[in-house]
Amino acid sequence: MKLAMIGFGQAGGKVVDKFLEYDKRTGSEIVRAAAAVNTAKADLMGLEHIPENQRVLIGQSRVKGHGVGADNELGAEIAEEDIDEVQGAIDSIPVHEVDAFLVVAGLGGGTGSGGAPVLAKHLKRIYTEPVYGLGVLPGSDEGGIYTLNAARSFQTFVREVDNLMVFDNDAWRKTGESVQGGYEEINEEIVRRFGILFGAGEIQQGQEVAESVVDSSEIINTLSGGGVSTVGYAEEEVEERTSGGLLSRLRNDDGGDELDSAHTTNRITSLVRKAALGRLTLPCEIEGAERALLVLAGPPEYLNRKGIERGRKWLEEQTGSMEVRGGDYPYRGAGFVATVILLAGVTNVPRIKELQQVAIEAQDNLDEIREESEDNLDDLVSDDGDELESLF
Repeated sequence: MKLAMIGFGQAGGKVVDKFLEYDKRTGSEIVRAAAAVNTAKADLMGLEHIPENQRVLIGQSRVKGHGVGADNELGAEIAEEDIDEVQGAIDSIPVHEVDAFLVVAGLGGGTGSGGAPVLAKHLKRIYTEPVYGLGVLPGSDEGGIYTLNAARSFQTFVREVDNLMVFDNDAWRKTGESVQGGYEEINEEIVRRFGILFGAGEIQQGQEVAESVVDSSEIINTLSGGGVSTVGYAEEEVEERTSGGLLSRLRNDDGGDELDSAHTTNRITSLVRKAALGRLTLPCEIEGAERALLVLAGPPEYLNRKGIERGRKWLEEQTGSMEVRGGDYPYRGAGFVATVILLAGVTNVPRIKELQQVAIEAQDNLDEIREESEDNLDDLVSDDGDELESLF
């Protein structure tokens, strides 16, 4: 699947930068074009892989390149005002060569949280390609203002995109980990999961063709219908053989000598369960997911149709959905077999409900503090009602 990726804000820019690095490392060629948009000059300068002419600084007349200070209303206003500057970077993207747009943003800050929904709305108005969002939720320890930002941004963003894929920092942050190290690892997790998902179906020169091809239309159909999506992932290291491909897989299924077909099938079904019931990018109950897509990646001799079919059937039973697609992604040199599961249209998400509840409390608390602050200031600058004369 060929994507035009736009990272909005600090977190969004870093994730897209990481996607480009993943592309170069694996040769997957998912990112057809990339851009980063920010109100903070320093954040744009810190990127390594996004071309400099595709880094857009907005809001210079208002914030002088210093960011919006976690004020996502200001972030949204600036995005509206400077949308033509962002469009200038998008104009250089060969849109006829992309399958979809992906707008990536952290939802807790100011620039991405406010600007990403504005950009998504703009793209949907102009282009016929699907516009997806990838939103990163802040950890619950990051404070009330970030939770409030995330709750407001989430409910706006999800309505402006064709589907919102969510990654919850709370589920992934390790205790005792440095902030920098934590974000690096989280970005790596995001890119690994979505890299395999979007990379499936892309055939490189000399690469084996999948038995059950997962192409961009499968992903688009799974994400159609809107709502929220989450991604599960599981992998197991394997010893790669020098020979393989479709012929050896057919021999295996007939009880041939290269690899034990039953063992290969069992490994696949076990990985499918681990991916669906393990740590999802957004933890939720998988029952009730409207649509699902299962991708098996790895050396071709470790993939077989029987395992994929069993995994798909199990996923149908667990989700209760009749729309479960599946296929394989032959991936030589990986050294592992991996399962990626995309669950679209999930609704039973405790973290989102909790986020909204905490945000409502934070909003009430902020309103009270502002009122108190005005009263306290009046008390401070007046002296028993005998006010000094004002200078002007």
